[in-house]
Amino acid sequence: MRVTKKLLLGSVIATAAIVLAACAPTAPPTGDATEDGGGPAEVTVGIVTSETGPLAGYGKQYLDSFKAGLDYATDGTGEIDGTTITVEYKDDAGDPDKAVTVVKELIGAGVNIIAGTASSGVALAVAEQAEQNQVLYISGPAAADAITGINDYTFRSGRQSAQDVATAGTFLDDIDGKNIAVFAQDNAFGQGNVAAVDAILGGQGATVTPVLVAEDATEFTPFAQQVLASDPDLVFVAWAGATSGAMWQALSQQGVLDEIPVVTGLGDSATFGAYGEASEKINFLNHYFPGAPDNEVNAAMVEAVEAAGGTADLFSPDGFNAAIMIVHAIQEGKGDVDAMVSALEGFEFEGPKGTMTVRTSDHALIQEMYQAKLVADGGAFVPELVDTVSADDVAPAE
Repeated sequence: MRVTKKLLLGSVIATAAIVLAACAPTAPPTGDATEDGGGPAEVTVGIVTSETGPLAGYGKQYLDSFKAGLDYATDGTGEIDGTTITVEYKDDAGDPDKAVTVVKELIGAGVNIIAGTASSGVALAVAEQAEQNQVLYISGPAAADAITGINDYTFRSGRQSAQDVATAGTFLDDIDGKNIAVFAQDNAFGQGNVAAVDAILGGQGATVTPVLVAEDATEFTPFAQQVLASDPDLVFVAWAGATSGAMWQALSQQGVLDEIPVVTGLGDSATFGAYGEASEKINFLNHYFPGAPDNEVNAAMVEAVEAAGGTADLFSPDGFNAAIMIVHAIQEGKGDVDAMVSALEGFEFEGPKGTMTVRTSDHALIQEMYQAKLVADGGAFVPELVDTVSADDVAPAE
């Protein structure tokens, strides 16, 4: 495994970190010390994610790749420098209350490393427990920007919403002075996307025009016409649920997709057939699909996941990255929480998507993103890479 530790801290910040580490109590590592005294003989990691519930598919992607990543990062031994890594898997069912209960049980049993979580609501609740109990927490596919920088103990192994929105902006040569329409449902999800586009792309000089649709709407032609009337330079679509097909059909029939660049996020493979006749006219921002990155780590992950009977998909890198991060934290921190936190800050490693960097200031995971399109392949659609977007170009604001 190729890993390096970036020296991103200046002397003043490094001094402050040492002071903070000296003042903070730490939970004891699991197990007795190894014979050479270098670390515990065993460390238990709690993986908490959706094995059931509405996000179970995302949870499976994470779990399959986490197991592959742990095997990869430990060269198939399940241990690092004499410390055996034991994993306890817990189902949160996408329920924050259930997640908090199982996390408390794990912490009560002496576990001081928690990872997983597909749901942003669950991740935020677990992050609170991590801070209260001073344990290391590495969030998974959950994308809410609020997870980044929430406390000193919380990291993430995937991307966040700000990176999605910034990637959407790369479909324009210049954002300043452009009009970006956000076509979304009038609910918390849609309003949150409007706020994110306004903060990120509006902050770069764009005018953001929301076109919000009532959740119970079934006729979308008037809204498609409203989008056209706003004369945007780009349309960002944020939509979820059973009306997606009818919505895309309306945009297509009203000529929106022919007149204006339309961008939305490319989901997991189960969604590739959901866009109907609009499929080849949409520009997709993308976190990951197996054919996007071309490197040895990605090839190893895909091969391992498939050999175990799974399929690499949208959130597979999140599980694989988490395993690499956990192994590195244990290797450098010997199970001590503050030392493991310090080891992950500024950590640079090669993941399935290429070079990943844990930003010291807020624990954001800086990574490349993708532009993609769907192309017809027999009776189905498959993703094709259009461009790779530099990690620095889509890094969340600090």
